[in-house]
Amino acid sequence: MGRPVSLTARIALLFALLTASLLIVVGAVLGRAVEAHFRELDQHELGGKLTLIQNLLQSQPSDTRTLGQRLDDAFTGHDMVGVLLRDASGDIVHAIQAGHFPPAQLHGAALPSEATMWEQGGRQFIGRESLVALPAGNAGEGVQVVLALDISHHAQFLDEVRTRLWLGISLAAVTAALLGWLAAYKGLAPLRRVTATARRLSAEQLGERLAEQGAPAEVRELADALNGMLDRLESSFRRLADFSADIAHELRTPVSNLMTQTQVALSRARSAEEYREILASNMEEYERIARMVSDMLFLAQADNGRLPRPEETVELAVEAQALAEFYEALADEEEVRITVSGEAAVTGDRLMLRRALSNLLSNALRHAEPGSTVDIAITRDDTRATLAVSNQGETIAPEQLSQIFERFHRAGAGRRQHGEGAGLGLAISRSIAEVHGGALDVSSADGRSTFRLHLPLARSAATASH
Repeated sequence: MGRPVSLTARIALLFALLTASLLIVVGAVLGRAVEAHFRELDQHELGGKLTLIQNLLQSQPSDTRTLGQRLDDAFTGHDMVGVLLRDASGDIVHAIQAGHFPPAQLHGAALPSEATMWEQGGRQFIGRESLVALPAGNAGEGVQVVLALDISHHAQFLDEVRTRLWLGISLAAVTAALLGWLAAYKGLAPLRRVTATARRLSAEQLGERLAEQGAPAEVRELADALNGMLDRLESSFRRLADFSADIAHELRTPVSNLMTQTQVALSRARSAEEYREILASNMEEYERIARMVSDMLFLAQADNGRLPRPEETVELAVEAQALAEFYEALADEEEVRITVSGEAAVTGDRLMLRRALSNLLSNALRHAEPGSTVDIAITRDDTRATLAVSNQGETIAPEQLSQIFERFHRAGAGRRQHGEGAGLGLAISRSIAEVHGGALDVSSADGRSTFRLHLPLARSAATASH
């Protein structure tokens, strides 16, 4: 398969073809117009000569044998015109420039039509034949007049015009091709710059963007689309790099703890009880690693849309009350009280929703002030239910609110000291909300932080509300 023709060459070739086609049409029209003009002049010339002959024959009555002298005198200096006079029997009674006529006409044949063209001796002629009546007293009823006009100079002029026209069209097509190539080359310069920039892009240079200044609208739209794609790719690469770095950072601590404890255990012989304590401590680190890997796997499945589709009807108040009882011991330890109010039903996966609510409640308990209350308030409107978990504690900085749902993110040094998890709980809750067609947001002011889980109402509940 040959190399494809470049866009510049295609535009130049198309431009040349269109220009040549247009010039050919214009040339054909002009050629026909000039040819018709010469035909009209020739017919006018033949008509004039025929009128002259008619006047000569009818103005002075005489014998047809005396007509020759008068015709010779009248056509002196008109070498381009030939004249044949035939009597009623077809015999030639007089001829002027007989070499202009073909042998058939010299032997008495009539012209096949009124305006007949022929070639004789390398020259072109046009002829006309007419019967001219003689005045009374002349022998016979009339003579047949045959005229021949040499039009070689017209034909030669038309041939030269056609030759020059074709030459001009060819030169114009070549010039149009060159100009079209130059125009296309200049016009496609922004596209070449886009291509050159795209070739330089790599994973290490995703911050570079395609230049849009001075580009035509079509290329600017392409550059905008590509720059938007690069923005998304850069964001994805950055999140992936941050995620990988966070994973390495979070896994380094438990692995380091395991290595240290193992090295200490192997430094000398120990009792069975000491080995059991070391293994129990290692088991906690293993559980921490397993929990983190499970959370990351859950988030990866959520990002790829591989989580199961929710189908159950879940009463949020029931799940919230069950979790409040589950966390009652922890709440007592933190000297915090949990309250649940409101009710609403949503369609979803019960275990996933319980996990999202559990993450929000455990997060609230970790950051709640002793002696305060963690409120779980359930409200609903015509289309969705909202479960809000609020606690009294440190206010989350405004600049942290947009990042608090990022993976491995912990808001503020003061809040970090309360952290026990890997910073994946809120990210998991947001993914669960999105899987259910909902959303998760947060607000924090005057020491009170509230996380709101918005979910579509169960179909039966939404229908009943209408």
